[in-house]
Amino acid sequence: MSDLARRVYDTAHLTGKFTLRSGQVSHEYFDKYLFEADPVLLRDIAEAMAPMVPAETEVLAGLELGGIPIVTMLSQVTGLPALFVRKEAKSYGTCRLAEGGEVEGRNLVVVEDVVTTGGQVLLSCAELRERGATVDTVLCVIDREAGGPEAFAAEGLALRALLTMSQLKATADR
Repeated sequence: MSDLARRVYDTAHLTGKFTLRSGQVSHEYFDKYLFEADPVLLRDIAEAMAPMVPAETEVLAGLELGGIPIVTMLSQVTGLPALFVRKEAKSYGTCRLAEGGEVEGRNLVVVEDVVTTGGQVLLSCAELRERGATVDTVLCVIDREAGGPEAFAAEGLALRALLTMSQLKATADR
């Protein structure tokens, strides 16, 4: 895992001043699109995440936009179908929140790229539950360790991260 952490760090770690979705300002940033755009690294990430998928999972649900490449590759690796979850339901056409299949009565695992506080992920999980899905687990590539796991636990969700910010920083120190 340390080799994978090093590759993610080397590919996606940026320094500067960045405002996160949560509103927090950070002086380092992991540009998930850089590791998601690398087909070899993306597949290696998905293969490492595959054992984290609970056995009872029926469908993987990737969140717009960063979760989509990950869920697509994870679907390929696991053989589980994928859904593509919008930040909000379309107001036209099918008016769906999740594209690619039905959510009602299905056991979903939500897939995201990076979690800071988990704000949008929690909103999406609540909306999926309102539509009849069972959602107990969220998988992410990077947990920034900024309160995400605690916020998820308060909503009855387990956050399983492939890598944490601490692990990524430790690779930089080697």
